[in-house]
Amino acid sequence: MRNSSIKKYYSFLKFRRNFTRYGINKFRSYEIVVFWLKSILTRSQFLILSGILVGCTAGFAGVILKSLVHYIHYLISAKVHFEGQILFYLIFPFLGIVITTLVVKYVFNGQDKKGIPLILFEIAQNESRVSSVKMYSQVVQSAITVGLGGSAGLESPIAVTGAAIGSNFAQTYKLNYKERTLLLAAGATAGIASAFNAPIAGVMFAIEILLTGVVFSDFIPLVVAAVCGSLISRILLQESVLFLFRSRGAFDYHNLPYYLLLGIICGLYARYFLVITRYMEGFFHSLRISRVQKAMLGGAILSLLCVLYPPLFGEGYDTIKSFTNGEIQQVIGNSFFRFISYRDWVVILFVGVICLFKAFATSITIQSGGNGGNFAPSLFAGGSLGYVFALLCMKAGIQNVPMTNLIIVGMAGVMSGVLYAPLTAIFLIAESSSGYDLFIPLMIVSVMSFLMAKWFSPTPPEMEKLVKQGQIFTREHDKNLLSLLHTLDLLDKHPQVIDINASSAELRELLANGRRNLIAVLDAQEHLLGMISLDDIRPLLFGKNDMAQFTVKTLMKPAGVVIRETDSVIVLVKKFDETGVWNLPVITLDGRFAGFISKSSVLDSYRKLLKEHSG
Repeated sequence: MRNSSIKKYYSFLKFRRNFTRYGINKFRSYEIVVFWLKSILTRSQFLILSGILVGCTAGFAGVILKSLVHYIHYLISAKVHFEGQILFYLIFPFLGIVITTLVVKYVFNGQDKKGIPLILFEIAQNESRVSSVKMYSQVVQSAITVGLGGSAGLESPIAVTGAAIGSNFAQTYKLNYKERTLLLAAGATAGIASAFNAPIAGVMFAIEILLTGVVFSDFIPLVVAAVCGSLISRILLQESVLFLFRSRGAFDYHNLPYYLLLGIICGLYARYFLVITRYMEGFFHSLRISRVQKAMLGGAILSLLCVLYPPLFGEGYDTIKSFTNGEIQQVIGNSFFRFISYRDWVVILFVGVICLFKAFATSITIQSGGNGGNFAPSLFAGGSLGYVFALLCMKAGIQNVPMTNLIIVGMAGVMSGVLYAPLTAIFLIAESSSGYDLFIPLMIVSVMSFLMAKWFSPTPPEMEKLVKQGQIFTREHDKNLLSLLHTLDLLDKHPQVIDINASSAELRELLANGRRNLIAVLDAQEHLLGMISLDDIRPLLFGKNDMAQFTVKTLMKPAGVVIRETDSVIVLVKKFDETGVWNLPVITLDGRFAGFISKSSVLDSYRKLLKEHSG
């Protein structure tokens, strides 16, 4: 009994020390409880508790966003007949992009960074510290965009929201970099799990995309967060809001040729989708007009597309469900194709054009100022592609074509090629359709599409620029750590310098009192002209030569290889390897000498990072 009292007393003292150390003066009651739990729990136990709290919070955020969009759709489209829908499709997608742009500009001060690259950038360059504004800004922006008809998905905004929740939780309770990164990923995992009711897919998403190049040994908080996020959505959301597909057929190995061919088609389409996305990004970026004008242009184009092809309105999951349920007439009945007699070639043409235009509609929505992601569009396009492929097979006279399975598997194929995430795609579709017996075709199509995407481009195009700049992590762990170092931070703060016109006496005094082996020779504008190495002139110092006969000009050597202040540390290391020298001079953009960087400082900084980020 006495030992128990002593333990409680020491736990209380530890709890008080934590509050003193953290400098917390104002705190909420629940924060007191969490800090107290942190003081009495082990690290692993507290991380599991954190995974539960972050997972539930991110799950609620996902539920709120999905519900908002669902009810906005219901309010603006319920009981709308064909004659009235033209006006709806002309107005609401346009308003969605324009209003989102105005909200970003005037409410969120122009902070419009979005998507998965944002999370990866924060992990690599900002020590997994995500702005607290992202905990709600993505919900507001994407609800307006997609709710009013933007042709994008909610899953990326949900992932960013969850990541912000996890990061800010970790910041509040003073967790270190590895723990912040883990909880950031846990929040994103819970967001994806709640959006699709697919906990395993959420974990795969974190491992496959977010934690690329990050070394971790503790994934239990990810699993716990995913389960919590999925449970929250399953309990609170209606089944009509969830991404679920009930109808499907059993796998038959005789149908393997269909899946092999579909895998190739999905890979080609995924490349087409990414090329269109890159093109539209460049197009809107090149426009010399204001942000609001870009939004108006993009909104007008999107509204026109939605009028011509209503399935492009919003996420498009209802359309895919109609395909799997054999309700194609209901889909066509809301478009101008209703005036054409119902024939197979009409359906093939209609769905095929929708599939092609989805890439344009999504990229226009996102690049012109809307907020959303590529999850839902890639799934929509994949389902449409599988449906068209099945119709073409049937049109060719082939019997017993597994249409529903091709639709479901096609979704995984295109998503895998667009997001470069085959495992996420496989488990997402398997969980959403309860199609675990479809694992073989899901793996065949997803892997084939992914390999084709990798063949075209080793990295996802939306992340290619950041990868080249070394601003996000890749699977090369050494380069990831080097990218965290900054050239100017490695500079020798007290380099030895001398003017080109300095006298021999000034040079002797510098050599006598200096503590460096290198002297930078500068002109009056502080431009680097050359260097004097103590190793090179040591024979002169201790020889019979009179130092008075030597000048700075005669003793200096050309600088040779130099480093610019904007060069990355990866470039710096490469130049060290190429030259074999121990010190390299750094110059600013205007050509002035900034200082020397030694190989020792790079190695020392690298060793510290390795200790912090590994294990």
